[in-house]
Amino acid sequence: MWTVIYMATDKDTAQKVEQVLKSEGILVKTREAMRSKKHGCCIEILVPESEAQEAQKVILEKNL
Repeated sequence: MWTVIYMATDKDTAQKVEQVLKSEGILVKTREAMRSKKHGCCIEILVPESEAQEAQKVILEKNL
């Protein structure tokens, strides 16, 4: 099962997080979660549930 571990507010941030996680050997996928005229879009970063803790650790270590 895939778990959301990060919500990015723009595509550049989502791509950066995705690349960092992939470079650490973590499986990653993204999906657009919401789009509105007022708030723009929100992109979810998802990883397998078994890798969620490690992914969050990487995000914190890299100050993403």
